[in-house]
Amino acid sequence: MKRKPIYRSLFLFGILAPASILFQFCKPKGPAEVATGNAASQAYVAPGKYDEFYNFVSGGFNGQMNVYGLPSGRLFRIIPVFSEDPTSGYGFSEETKPMLNTSHGYVPWDDLHHPALSTTNGEHDGRWVFGNANNTPRVARIDLKTFRTAEIIELPNSGGNHSSPFITENTEYVVAGTRFSVPMGDKTDVPISTYKENFKGTISFISVGKEDGKMKIAFQIKTPGVNFDLARAGKGPSHGWFFFSCYNTEQAYTLLEVNSTQKDKDFIMAVNWKKAEEYLAAGKGEKAKAKYVHNWYDEKTHTATSEMLNEVMQLDPTVLKDMVYFIPCPKSPHGCDTDPTGEYIVGSGKLAALIPVFSFTKIQQAIANKEFEGDFGGIPVVKYEAALHGEVKKPGLGPLHTEFDANGNAYTSFFVSSEIVKWNVKSLEVLDRVPTYYSIGHLCVPGGPTRKPHGKYVIAYNKITKDRYLSTGPELTQSAQLYDISGDKMKLILDFPTTGEPHYAEAIPASLVMPNSVKIFKIEDNNHPYVAKGEGKTNVERKGNQVHISMTAIRSHLTPDNIEGVKLGDEVYFHVTNLEQDWDVPHGFAIKGANNAELLIMPGETQTLKWKPLTTGVFPFYCTDFCSALHQEMQGYIRVSPANSNVPIKFSTGRTEAPAGAAGSK
Repeated sequence: MKRKPIYRSLFLFGILAPASILFQFCKPKGPAEVATGNAASQAYVAPGKYDEFYNFVSGGFNGQMNVYGLPSGRLFRIIPVFSEDPTSGYGFSEETKPMLNTSHGYVPWDDLHHPALSTTNGEHDGRWVFGNANNTPRVARIDLKTFRTAEIIELPNSGGNHSSPFITENTEYVVAGTRFSVPMGDKTDVPISTYKENFKGTISFISVGKEDGKMKIAFQIKTPGVNFDLARAGKGPSHGWFFFSCYNTEQAYTLLEVNSTQKDKDFIMAVNWKKAEEYLAAGKGEKAKAKYVHNWYDEKTHTATSEMLNEVMQLDPTVLKDMVYFIPCPKSPHGCDTDPTGEYIVGSGKLAALIPVFSFTKIQQAIANKEFEGDFGGIPVVKYEAALHGEVKKPGLGPLHTEFDANGNAYTSFFVSSEIVKWNVKSLEVLDRVPTYYSIGHLCVPGGPTRKPHGKYVIAYNKITKDRYLSTGPELTQSAQLYDISGDKMKLILDFPTTGEPHYAEAIPASLVMPNSVKIFKIEDNNHPYVAKGEGKTNVERKGNQVHISMTAIRSHLTPDNIEGVKLGDEVYFHVTNLEQDWDVPHGFAIKGANNAELLIMPGETQTLKWKPLTTGVFPFYCTDFCSALHQEMQGYIRVSPANSNVPIKFSTGRTEAPAGAAGSK
């Protein structure tokens, strides 16, 4: 087992540490020392048995969200969110294309980092999971009844959307902070060197409908020009507050690895969103011009819709006081996490050799007593010592993220020393540490961000995993590692590969999701404009140079399966309805020469493939998803004639010769 050279990591991160610290915190342990005893049986899920948890893991640069079972580590599904997906036809079917619309046009890719499960009273409720688009700033909502992307909203006035999405206790808001501050408003064409004068950030508060989950940008808070990294909502006593880590308080704009790491401390930003609501209700917000897109998918019509919006409400904390405060935090903080009680806020300075833990009670006292050390960009800075509960001393190197169990313990990932460290939130005592392979980023405890963590496991999501798997050329798979935390000591029990780049993940008991799972779409409820609710309802219709084919799929034939009368230059729309009403019997559809992808149509659903033939001839089409013993026979033909031909529209199934315009049947 090769391990990452720690001295190289320290050099890259600009950290110097005595040899004694390196030996104490970074001495590698072999896998035999942590994966012992009944590890295999703890991760084993017998055939026919279900996993205890669903684990929703970001796909990073593949733009999707991945669903794994725990403790097995089995991959169940890749949910298309911000990227086209040829497996399901997402972004290729006419119904789903609008989901990827933005103010920049159709954007078929993004970088998804942080799943966030909906909560009620601070506990996971199994309704929705949200995800962020880091590159073209957007937030998506996935419906856990269907495991499909139900809605995407674009975020204006944001240079990037890494600090997102984070959920308030009752999913009142999904909150997103900009990663890159940028010039805003009417003055956007400015020299990059005027960063301090002209670059600003925003925090977007997106309201979520209590029943339907429908999202809307309720308001934005303007901020000084810094970079926001991660965030957590307050809970319990700190409900109504939000806490963000921010870096680059140097306000550098070039070579940030040097120029944004000069100060010993950056900030945690504390936002009183209840106060923001008061200002909004009192008419203190200002309307700002903004161009952004809102997309949603209708399960009744099986069709997505896009709308362009043109303004947002903004609040300025330099004018509206008592709403935003900065708290110093060492150094270049990445994670910012609140414990289950809501009293403690953990800052993780990734270039620090300690972990600061802040007290919400002390923060409130410091604000009341005006214990400030000046301001930053017109926002008060609370004194570090006045807000501090205490520091975890020498916990490891490169702390990133912290999650919690139900016993008052915290688990922090350390990128540089490649380990997870367990420590007590109140006493700040380090209790245990285990190595990870190779360089851990995020970690996840089931229910770890909630009021009532489920505990039992902690999962490490590793950025690099040298020597853990079979070689696959110059790039190796990235990895998750599952540790048992039911006892005093953490035990490694499983490695499992992950798709894309795993960033953050959240895990939820399967019992909260499985009972509500949609198995079929009822055909009688299908309101798609081109649905064929039976083979006798199929049709081929010409509208100018468009040909609309309302067809059906059922084991094991397509109706119609012989189509004539299409001409060169026509746009052909195959509207395919899956007549099955049995669980897990999708049908696929593809045609030779199509330059998009297949369709994958669930039972009772209608989806549309657009095809523009480029030559005359007879073209085969077929079902792409195995459905029966006669799946291979599930095919048909469409004839394309010259543009000036007089071939009439004809369509049939099961006839050797059909009259014009008749829908034959078997």
